[in-house]
Amino acid sequence: MVKILLAEDEEVLRMLVMDTLEDEGYDIDEAQDGIEAYRLIEENEYDLVIVDHMMPGMTGLEVIEKVRKLPGRQETKVMMLTAKSQQSDRDCANEIGVDYFISKPFSPLELVKIIGGIVK
Repeated sequence: MVKILLAEDEEVLRMLVMDTLEDEGYDIDEAQDGIEAYRLIEENEYDLVIVDHMMPGMTGLEVIEKVRKLPGRQETKVMMLTAKSQQSDRDCANEIGVDYFISKPFSPLELVKIIGGIVK
């Protein structure tokens, strides 16, 4: 089973994405902030990590920057789901190792389609 971590501080959005992905058969862990996300990544292996850019404790960029330094986590697929969608934001995310960048607002069904292509 495909295991995904969803790190999103906005509860309504987190629940929407979790429910949508669970309906598709994915095993989802959730984190409400960057510190919790990083701890979960240290303790578990994920096929995909989905992070928000702006989270309390540690931003999504800070989480991914630290994750890329962990042994065995350099190849973990990472998707940033964020309202920060300027080219400079995308460039910064790409520089630290974000594989996919999805701008908010987004269609949950489109997200499912994209994820299906990533973790097939």
